[in-house]
Amino acid sequence: MTEENKTPENDKNKYLPPKGKTTEHTLATKHEKINYKAYADWIVLNKNDKPLSEMFHIAYIKDDNDLSRPITFVFNGGPGAASAFLHLGAVGPKKVPFNDDGSIPKPPVKLTDNEDSWLKFTDLCFIDPIGTGFSRMIDEEEINKGKEKESKQKVDTKEYYNLNRDLESMGEFIQRFLSKHNRWESPAYIAGESYGGFRVAAMAKRLQLNHGVSLNGVIIISPALEFVLLSPSDYDIQGWSDEFPSLAVTAMWHGKSKIFKKETPIEDVIRSAEKFAHSELVKMFSMGSDMNPDEKAVIIKKMSDYLGIDEAVIKKSEGRIPFWRFTRLLLKSENKVLGYYDSTQLGIDPFPDRDVLEGPDPSLDTTERVYTSGINAHIRKNLEIETDRDYHLLNMEVNRSWKMDETHAFQRSIGATDELRYGMALNPHMKIFLCHGYHDLVTPYYSSKRLVNQMRLMPEQQKNIIIKNYNGGHMFYSWKESREQFKADIEQFMEQSK
Repeated sequence: MTEENKTPENDKNKYLPPKGKTTEHTLATKHEKINYKAYADWIVLNKNDKPLSEMFHIAYIKDDNDLSRPITFVFNGGPGAASAFLHLGAVGPKKVPFNDDGSIPKPPVKLTDNEDSWLKFTDLCFIDPIGTGFSRMIDEEEINKGKEKESKQKVDTKEYYNLNRDLESMGEFIQRFLSKHNRWESPAYIAGESYGGFRVAAMAKRLQLNHGVSLNGVIIISPALEFVLLSPSDYDIQGWSDEFPSLAVTAMWHGKSKIFKKETPIEDVIRSAEKFAHSELVKMFSMGSDMNPDEKAVIIKKMSDYLGIDEAVIKKSEGRIPFWRFTRLLLKSENKVLGYYDSTQLGIDPFPDRDVLEGPDPSLDTTERVYTSGINAHIRKNLEIETDRDYHLLNMEVNRSWKMDETHAFQRSIGATDELRYGMALNPHMKIFLCHGYHDLVTPYYSSKRLVNQMRLMPEQQKNIIIKNYNGGHMFYSWKESREQFKADIEQFMEQSK
């Protein structure tokens, strides 16, 4: 049973977005059946009270008209990623198939009901930022249809491809959605992954301060909170030491560690690796050539034992081993490469003689076809959206064009941790759930743990932050056990923060 969204009367001077659809469904789990409505639609965003862009979203609202029920806004990162990853991987009522260990099954992709959907305890709205999914800038000719020459509006097609404008658009969208669906009195949450986690931390301040949206909680998934940590140089310390525990866990996982046997409990590995990272490793990085050569040799030997990497390689780089190099070195004798985003996933290196990996990342590139097939099948078949637009799962043009706005050369590096601290001070009732996968080498869990420890929070604020890590990588929820635990943890988190 379906119904088309109502639209205003056609007017040659008024821009009308594509028609959305509202459809009715049932999510069948082992314990209950949840009736819900799915709203697949576009919301028009304005500039100077004139339409500029249309943001596509899919909302799932439980069919009991309970306005006190929480609403959670969900998005991914990139920049340039649509929301399909969290949507069909963990949170929504349908999911794409993965094997229990997060590996990819044989095609074709068949969607199933998601036993671990958050729809049980919160309504959901998945947002595709401009340039991703079906979200687009409005064509200049459409905007200016029927206007006099002197009043015509110029359109910058890349206007939203920068940090501040992106955050503004997300805030404007959430405002408009709450008004359209009469949800201003509902408990509100935002959840984002990767760069989306950066968005969430920044919006913890901006959504409340600039858009008047109260937040009960924020869910920060595999985030990059401080950009300086993403690409450390020879002159940095923290980025290299933050990466080390995840590398040590990976070496143990693949049976290459000389310190820990394969299948050692991860808690034992990280406890030891973290202690080594923030004491001996940081000391070596900070002292450089001032360190006694014998002491440095001992630390390098320990690194080699933890990581299963030749001591000569570590000595040459003085312990600074980029993750992309590590993923080729660890199983080089087997012609295997590890995934950047999930180091438990293995692939074949098609060009083992070349200096850098020119083949696919087995933990990201192999998943794109799964999510692209899944989201297209879901939107076009289940949600009955008719459009000729391509669904941009990962729009690399957005990624390449992304700007951090104009800043002075001496201004500090871009980060969102300060904005999260501001948001916590602004709303002392807001709770934070911060999580990672242990095997994520791109945004390692230890960076976030260390940053939280440096936020100088009051004791009552510290109680508002939950940090949880799971087996798996950047998208740890592709692992069955981690997805189930993630859902249980978020349900408890929301119950305590409503």
